Amino acid sequence: MKKSAMRIALAAAVLAAPLCSQNSGEPPKSWIDPDTGHRIVRLTDEPGSASLYFNQNGYTADGKEMVYTTPEGISVLNLETHAARQVVKGRLRIIVTGHKTQNVYYLRGDRVCSTDVDSGVTREIATLPPQGTVATINADETLLAGTYTEGSRQAPYTTGGQQPQQLLQPQNKGQMMEERLAAHIPMGLFTINVKTGEVKTIHKSTDWLNHLEFSPTDPTLLMFCHEGPWHKVERIWTMRTDGSHTTKVHTRTMAMEIFGHEFWSADGKTIWYDLQTPRGEVFWLAGYNVGTGVRTWYHLERDEWSIHFNVTRDGTLFCGDGGDPGQVAHARNGQWIYLFRPELTVNRGIEDKNLVNPGVLHAEKLVNMAKHDYRLEPNVSFTPDQKWVVFRSNMLGPTYAFAVEVAKAQ
Repeated sequence: MKKSAMRIALAAAVLAAPLCSQNSGEPPKSWIDPDTGHRIVRLTDEPGSASLYFNQNGYTADGKEMVYTTPEGISVLNLETHAARQVVKGRLRIIVTGHKTQNVYYLRGDRVCSTDVDSGVTREIATLPPQGTVATINADETLLAGTYTEGSRQAPYTTGGQQPQQLLQPQNKGQMMEERLAAHIPMGLFTINVKTGEVKTIHKSTDWLNHLEFSPTDPTLLMFCHEGPWHKVERIWTMRTDGSHTTKVHTRTMAMEIFGHEFWSADGKTIWYDLQTPRGEVFWLAGYNVGTGVRTWYHLERDEWSIHFNVTRDGTLFCGDGGDPGQVAHARNGQWIYLFRPELTVNRGIEDKNLVNPGVLHAEKLVNMAKHDYRLEPNVSFTPDQKWVVFRSNMLGPTYAFAVEVAKAQ
């Protein structure tokens, strides 16, 4: 049977089938969302499995496999055949998948390790500094970066390597963030040389340092954040790996303006982030070109605001994971996985690179998330071929990783 005929037959079968098998009680592997017309595939079989956080690279360097977590460790899924296999077993916290090699990086206790997902070769890279964690690896996989807290005091909140990956957001997250910001615990930002294991502190602060993410193309450029309640912090910054050229990405211009959940474009030219002017009222997906300083803001409606956004490798499409009425946008009908097509407003004004380039995001609904509990953030990302949006969800009860096809089912 040809692939096109097979897809049509599958579509007809899943449209006619209930979401759970009457015989086995197994959750469905594929169906077409009746509200959107887009095909959804359950990628993982293990209850409690999940795709990675929205700004963590979860795809192998060759673009053929997706790395995901399970209660038993780390597995990979072939994006063409959907065959899965475990590559790392045990209690651990995943860091990221490399852009250059087939390595996945993770923390096992206080040790930083890597495993080649093809060969299974595992290497212990370094031991973390006390009260330290690692969050990202650079474009050529020569440096890891992380943070540590100084002294014997424990922060009210930590992402230390001794803790397994947590999927659900805590009920008291707002209070926790207030307390952590007010604590002013001394911290250090450090790098680890992947080849030698050398640990080098490159920045110190009593601000809460978090959300480190290397540029996907420039090995010496690191983005980091001053974490805390978004209306109280100047959040997004970049620096060089020697600690120089610390640059603030966005400056607040009004009371209660908030910005965050930042991520890199695949070409490393732009940092994108959620911007609200002010909080919960006017919504933008904002972009900052790290080379030119040029800014682009795409407007979107309240119901289209998403906890996280992401972008295709060619930069032509965005996606978002929506939000329930309890989120900052208080959307009445926001529980969807979205596809966004960006459009810049025609510039008939003054040509000035210091002015923001305005635009709008045109939304298309991909998945009805009405049965999803948003304490589990879906964390959308595009597959390397740009044909699917991957997300995690508990819409069927346990957490699994899913993908929705960008094109409508035929």
